Amino acid sequence: MELHSDETLWYFFKKGEVHAFSLLFKKYYPQLYVYGIKLSNAPALTEDCLQNFFIQLYEEREKKGTIKNLKAYLFVSFKRRLIKQLQKNQNNIPISEAQLFKSNFTFSAEEISIHQEIQFLCTTTLSQLINQLSPRQKEVIYLKYYSNMCSTDIAEVMDMNYQSVLNVLQKALSKLRLASQNQQIKSVLKKN
Repeated sequence: MELHSDETLWYFFKKGEVHAFSLLFKKYYPQLYVYGIKLSNAPALTEDCLQNFFIQLYEEREKKGTIKNLKAYLFVSFKRRLIKQLQKNQNNIPISEAQLFKSNFTFSAEEISIHQEIQFLCTTTLSQLINQLSPRQKEVIYLKYYSNMCSTDIAEVMDMNYQSVLNVLQKALSKLRLASQNQQIKSVLKKN
């Protein structure tokens, strides 16, 4: 089973496909764990809460509806669960998100360095993906995102009508999304 998007992953996960659950877990567990540590400053509590979160997610998968943004859904759901667990551990004293962010949410020099390295890799990958586009698509992307032109101005510069600019831009962005998703899936599969 080849999963190209979060929508496809979620679809097969809801059907009970173990491989989809495994990919979902591998893709989001590390991100949610780090986020949970930032919120709670309690690694063991975060790990227990996150494992229970994924178990409950799997057990209740058939009850879940269509989700438009899986990553956001998982982060919001896990954050709520973690906050409830933290409140429970503190004799049900309410905890606001602001309190969590103020007291626990800090960045180390190593995290910033890793983030910069990831940005560099993403920039390199993006440039490779953009260079695979057609000349017109590259030009539209350049004018829109690097020269900050509106579609009307792009139409004038490229001697195209407005709708054609929108169509070329949409096709370029679709190709970039698809290529990016394919590359992410390949990297996940290589690691396994």
